[in-house]
Amino acid sequence: MALLLDQLFAPLPDNNEIATKTFLESVSHLPPFFDCLGSKVFAPIKADINGNITKIKAVYDSDPVKYETLQQILLIEKSIYGSEWPKVGATLALMWLKRGLRFIQILLQSLADGERDEDNPNLIRINITKAYDQALKRYHGWIVQKVFKAALFAAPCRSAFLKALTKDQEVAEEDCLAKIRQFLINFTATVDAIYEMYSIMNAELDYLV
Repeated sequence: MALLLDQLFAPLPDNNEIATKTFLESVSHLPPFFDCLGSKVFAPIKADINGNITKIKAVYDSDPVKYETLQQILLIEKSIYGSEWPKVGATLALMWLKRGLRFIQILLQSLADGERDEDNPNLIRINITKAYDQALKRYHGWIVQKVFKAALFAAPCRSAFLKALTKDQEVAEEDCLAKIRQFLINFTATVDAIYEMYSIMNAELDYLV
């Protein structure tokens, strides 16, 4: 499971604060995940994630001590930008990044839980659709939604997707799913903590793209 386990996410401390440097190191390994989905339609999501990582890193690199945690980034940017916040800076970048991460998390969790289309058990359309509907659909206009529906028909079969996740290594499906479950432990906790942070700070925005 080389792709996902190249960089496991770190366990969170009791206060759920997320170290920016460690987070950026871990999340930077995830954009190639979208290559495993086969369709070029997912390329914009990959590009969006890369772009948002770059924006957050630029803020962190400007003062690593000041922006030591993701929580500090939001708090400091809120004081800097005033009424323009949260639709600015690393706060906005992280808002969109967390949605892409949630898409990955729900898709992998659905696979790990054994959810399948009974009529087409080797397809992952049902898993991708669940992830899209829960993580991204509400933020997309109808044109983007139609493009996504078209992309489903180009999605790889289950076996091909799992093989792509292992960088084409020959790994038994159950071993692959076990690795996914291992990856999801700290990854899910991190994504949940970011969502909770945005909820507590009232930093969530619902505009469409």
